[in-house]
Amino acid sequence: MSKTRYVVGTPAVALVTARAARGLDEDMPPLIAACAAASVKAEVVDWDDGGIDWTRFDLALLRSAWDYAERLPEFLAWVDRAATATLLLNPPPVVRWNFDKHYLRELADAGVPIVPTTFVEAGADPQPMLEEFLRREACAEVVAKPAVGAGSRDARRHQRTDTAGILAHLRPLLAAGRSMMLQPYLESVDRHGETALVFIEGRLSHAIRKGPLLPAGAPSTSRLFAPEEITPRIPSGAELRVAERAMAQIPFGKLLYARVDLIHDPTGDPRLLELEITEPSLFLAYAPAAPRFVRAALERLQRQCCPPEAYA
Repeated sequence: MSKTRYVVGTPAVALVTARAARGLDEDMPPLIAACAAASVKAEVVDWDDGGIDWTRFDLALLRSAWDYAERLPEFLAWVDRAATATLLLNPPPVVRWNFDKHYLRELADAGVPIVPTTFVEAGADPQPMLEEFLRREACAEVVAKPAVGAGSRDARRHQRTDTAGILAHLRPLLAAGRSMMLQPYLESVDRHGETALVFIEGRLSHAIRKGPLLPAGAPSTSRLFAPEEITPRIPSGAELRVAERAMAQIPFGKLLYARVDLIHDPTGDPRLLELEITEPSLFLAYAPAAPRFVRAALERLQRQCCPPEAYA
């Protein structure tokens, strides 16, 4: 945890990205504009830039460090270092809980309706797990993806009959020490897409529709993230209830930011696909939320700088 800081003058804020994400993060222009309007000195900084003195920032906001999945030990070491030098949001315990999608088990155990998920652990033989999954799930297609991953990299959509192709996808990743996930491909995604609900300080800010990301039979994306079709959306009451149930189970209290991604099952009910609380796109270009986000971040910084006990 970072030491208590006392900010004098203009706050210095790092908007943390990755070199590969430069120019690709659509949240950056509205965030930079909101920081300027709030008299905040904002700087876009690569998380792995060894020349950065993180103590010169009052606050570091994790935004688009989207290459972390393939560099996880290095990234987590940086998270810990940065958090000792400045206020990092969201903080390290949140990052460590959220980067691995095994957290879905915890949420499911707490009653959150998730997309049915089978984990195949690193080094395991995937064939018996796949056979059991196919016996249990009456789906036409299967999604196989890493438990630690971002941007749909190494994720693929397979026909359930193509067991050889699914196993060929799983085996090299498992052999490389990565845990994998099997999920039914819910066909409603092709019609309805995903609903991503963005929360700031625990309250719904806005939502978007994300079009289908995994074309049938296509190889995994070779880009930093799969191309996305984004439009604003008003979430349904059922979607909001599921999102709030998921938010209530985050074991860290109220967070500065969170994104809840939902898709619909064959009955039309929303299910949690993933909970993004590490470095998610917040789709600030699709809603006037950047000023509120910056204000909320500065309020957290102020509370750390001047905690109530300072006035006791």
